[in-house]
Amino acid sequence: MLFVVPPLAGHVNPTVAVAAELTARGHQVAWTGPAAALTPLLPTGSLLYAAGDRDAAGGGQELGGARWRDLRGIAALRFLWAEALIPLARAMLPGVHAAVEAFRPDVLVTDQQALAGPVAARRHGLPWATSATTSAEIVRPFDDFPKVGEWVSQRIAALLAECGAPGGWDPRFSPHLVLVFSTPALIGDDGPERAAAHTRDGGPGGVAGRYPPHYVFVGPAFGARPAGGDFPWRRLDPGRARVLVSLGTLNRAAGARFYPAVLRAADALADRAQLILAAPGDLAGDIPPHMLHQEYVPQLQLLPHLDAVLCHGGHNTVCEALAYGLPLVVAPVRDDQPIVARQVAEAGAGVRVRFGRARADELHQALSAVLDDPAHRRAARRIQASFAAAGGAATAADRLEKLRPGPRPGPAAPGTAPTDNEKGP
Repeated sequence: MLFVVPPLAGHVNPTVAVAAELTARGHQVAWTGPAAALTPLLPTGSLLYAAGDRDAAGGGQELGGARWRDLRGIAALRFLWAEALIPLARAMLPGVHAAVEAFRPDVLVTDQQALAGPVAARRHGLPWATSATTSAEIVRPFDDFPKVGEWVSQRIAALLAECGAPGGWDPRFSPHLVLVFSTPALIGDDGPERAAAHTRDGGPGGVAGRYPPHYVFVGPAFGARPAGGDFPWRRLDPGRARVLVSLGTLNRAAGARFYPAVLRAADALADRAQLILAAPGDLAGDIPPHMLHQEYVPQLQLLPHLDAVLCHGGHNTVCEALAYGLPLVVAPVRDDQPIVARQVAEAGAGVRVRFGRARADELHQALSAVLDDPAHRRAARRIQASFAAAGGAATAADRLEKLRPGPRPGPAAPGTAPTDNEKGP
């Protein structure tokens, strides 16, 4: 199995869990993508074929560059596709071709934002699965902005033509298998009219029974993470509710206005809640003694000790919190985050607040609501149960095994991973 991934932690982490399950079952796994960014995200000793390091837009964790961090709404979506994802596909494609030729996979598992993967799979005649590490594309994100959706489709069609691939198909959705790392309990129900429209457009039809059978909701998949450094566990206060505050990996630098509002809200809650702030030191400000601050925290290890999470609405962070039955306050920044935030609020598992104009009193009220109203925790635990029932990495591995065709020749002789300029589009 060859995993084709973008240089984004939230898109890589679930593949690590699935790959570990496949390895335990005796399969060989490898990754391909921008190696400089992926190496710190993968387990030590992982087989990684470089693809796109030199020319990927923005490079590494800065996919899209600094300008993207300052954009919101439709402008951010346009920039993401035009200046990040489409250039990333062009940059990755030669290396992905080289990885297929060297590793000789039976199946490609390709992220929805790594469009080079499906193009290479079709060219090499391989079955491929979509790794939908965010549910945004599954629920028709451009319904409210049809012209933007049409524009994205046109950019994808132009990319396929440029690569010499046949038209009339959407590389975001595999016809063989779509692994969705969520469940209908969180995504909600589109309704029959939108479901039928989505099916006509070539995407999934709805939720919970209205999707085609090759759309499989596996829930979140948790794998080994690189060590997050020391954490002052003894400073966790057992007498107060504990709340993690995190804007994730890519949005933390955008929190210059948000973090001060969080600090003021924390002061108002100091007698009853301990906030643990994961933020850059130069943006966090003066941390009062009733709070904890670290630039990075071991999030998965910390979640069992928490009562709630305040975050940006990143799909991974939201699903990880809900997997532990934790209600959320969600302040979406860009891209898929408003969609995920809406799903959390509509499922009853949390409260959505503004990010760009966040006020301390608004954050205080939202945090009080998720800590005091048992309905939010009940909804979070309902989603937690759906995640557990979905099966995570084991279910994903079950379905991937069914895609595997007959035996193929093994990988080429091991050695230095191929570079990303060995073969052009």
